[in-house]
Amino acid sequence: MQVTREDLNPCTIKLTVVCDAAEVKEGFERAFKQLTKKIKLPGFRPGHAPRAMLEGLVSPEEHADAATELIVKTTYQKAVDAQQLTLDNSTSASIGIEKVDRENGELVYTAKVPLPPSVEIGEYVGLPVEKPSAEVTDEEVEFEIERFRKGKSSREAVMDRGVQTGDVAVLAIKPEEANEGKSFMFIAGQMFEALDQEVLGMAVEDMKNLELTFPENFQETEWAGQTKKVTITLASLSSIKAPEVDDAFAQSLQAENVDDLRKRLRELLGASKAKMSYELATSSLLDTLLEKSKVYVSDNMWESLAERRIRETAEEQHSKGKDFNEFIAEQGMTPETYVKAWQDRARLEVQRALLIQQIFTKENMTLGNEDL
Repeated sequence: MQVTREDLNPCTIKLTVVCDAAEVKEGFERAFKQLTKKIKLPGFRPGHAPRAMLEGLVSPEEHADAATELIVKTTYQKAVDAQQLTLDNSTSASIGIEKVDRENGELVYTAKVPLPPSVEIGEYVGLPVEKPSAEVTDEEVEFEIERFRKGKSSREAVMDRGVQTGDVAVLAIKPEEANEGKSFMFIAGQMFEALDQEVLGMAVEDMKNLELTFPENFQETEWAGQTKKVTITLASLSSIKAPEVDDAFAQSLQAENVDDLRKRLRELLGASKAKMSYELATSSLLDTLLEKSKVYVSDNMWESLAERRIRETAEEQHSKGKDFNEFIAEQGMTPETYVKAWQDRARLEVQRALLIQQIFTKENMTLGNEDL
């Protein structure tokens, strides 16, 4: 067995392992025996049938995978011992198979080996900290009330007037060259300027012939960026009606009256802002301490964390029926930049956790049952 070492950083070693032909042969033999141990053939005890009869019952791919796993498991520890490495047992090595050739007795793989973290913590006593204000303003309370009003709003059909800003309008648009038009739902005043100007004042079933230049981001992509002669028809119109801020509204939100509602919202916002203020102050302290410290961790530690977070996000989006690549695109990112962003975040989280662990140990801190 030949082993080549590359130090990627103080806590990550890359080993390239070239196995001997004898090790490869032995690995394939052991894998074959394990795979055929429970195969039953008439007239033979399990595992004792002639090899020629058993070979056709094991796929080459399955045999190669099992043999590779056995050979790596056997030779990896030998390679680590030969380099006299002290492993970080909390993190697994990353194995990459480079070559498997049973006929020529060749197996080459790389192992990214994690070493224990190295932390030289800077002076943390007396670090200055600024906590953002957690004061709740009247404007913030009223904003929340308005948000609840919108949440309880309803739509009412409008038949006795024309379109006003904020109305919900269903508009049929038919290009001159098309046999049929298409219907769209818009909020009046939030369409695009040329169409907004034409629609305001129209009543249900009103029609207009006009020339429109559709914006580049128009929802009907075949029309986007084009100028067309069209007929527009207002199919339906409704207004958004939000409840008045009165005691009945407050009681619908489990408050006694409007004053009680404002009091409760102020308390909830205050608690939320206090928590946010604490988190921002803690984050700032850890950033300052990290600048004063030297923290080295294996790539395996933060890479595995990033992979897990990405996998969990992908599963969450899948459960919602959304394609993961579409979700990434909605964030304005490519798959490559998304992975890089998670890796950077994971590396920072691990470094911060190690700093906290060091302080916890140096200050002889403990966790009791109540803390847990």
